[in-house]
Amino acid sequence: MPSKFYKIFKKKNGIIIGAIHFPPLSGYPEFPGLKIALNNALEDLKSFESGGVDAVIIENNYDTPHKISVSPETINDMKFLGGEIASSAKLTMGVSVLWNDYKAALSIAKAIKAKFIRIPVFVDKVKTNYRIVTGSPEDVLKYRKKIGAENVALFADIQVKHAELLNKRPIEESAMEAIKAGADAIIITGKWTGDAPELSKLMAVRKAVGDFPILVGSGTDKNNISELFKYANGAIVSTSLKEGSSKKGEINVKTWQQRISQAKVKDLIERIK
Repeated sequence: MPSKFYKIFKKKNGIIIGAIHFPPLSGYPEFPGLKIALNNALEDLKSFESGGVDAVIIENNYDTPHKISVSPETINDMKFLGGEIASSAKLTMGVSVLWNDYKAALSIAKAIKAKFIRIPVFVDKVKTNYRIVTGSPEDVLKYRKKIGAENVALFADIQVKHAELLNKRPIEESAMEAIKAGADAIIITGKWTGDAPELSKLMAVRKAVGDFPILVGSGTDKNNISELFKYANGAIVSTSLKEGSSKKGEINVKTWQQRISQAKVKDLIERIK
């Protein structure tokens, strides 16, 4: 078990990371202002903490269409919001900057003292709606060292959702390459937001990587968590824990106005126990 992962969570299994999804940030038409963004985030944080999750990760989920490299305004917004959340949070924090802006994620993580970042493309080559993205783990590690953020763990997606894999290969090959390249945990997703990964893929990766940390990155809910956690050490969860039903035509399944339900968080945690 990689030391960074163990140091962050102090346990090996049953880990839940709650994702705090920001509304559209500066420069996007629906940007509601930083006050609303912060109030919503703090409300979600309270539900996650009261419900019993192990950590939270902040993400610019509703900045659609996404950019491979985000604007300075997005970085400033996320540093401000992340810093305010960190000052209130009792939980460990992580950072995800869509779509694959590891430089922004690492710089924000260092600024707010977050312990890990999520990287959608670390070793794969994928086609997205925004452009083709080729993973470059050497550049990630080089930049992390350059800014003095070597204590920030790298949680790397393999064959990530919302993308077409161009260097086609078995998922366990991507997993082994990510581990060799320096990932501290690997993340496995379904094909879309709200889709759980195929159990056959989880099983194949677990067999290939031994006891290396695996996180489920999409689709975890109270009905499938027991099955998923037969192979995964933990999960990043948000959509299934939001209040209300799914919204037709919403790319992210639920809208940015829908808050995390404390009752749903508690129910999910109870399923693990």
